[in-house]
Amino acid sequence: MTDPKFTPEFLNKLRWRCRRGMQELDLLLLAYLERYFETAEPALQQAFLDILAMQDPDIFHLLTGRSTSDDANVQAVIQVLLTLHSK
Repeated sequence: MTDPKFTPEFLNKLRWRCRRGMQELDLLLLAYLERYFETAEPALQQAFLDILAMQDPDIFHLLTGRSTSDDANVQAVIQVLLTLHSK
């Protein structure tokens, strides 16, 4: 069931926040938003929002394994993003 707080306006704002300076990040973040965000656990939804608040190089470093997050939920979302990349 979709959370009522996920209004079309809220989701459109998230789509806009998924637009990054790197097209690869755009595609991965938008794919996660469209496929997983609304049905994810609240902690994972928050982790995705935390990722969107990061700078592009920081997200890139998480995705390439150059860095890791201390937040297990952020790491869980990163793992899903990596599986989207491999599809």
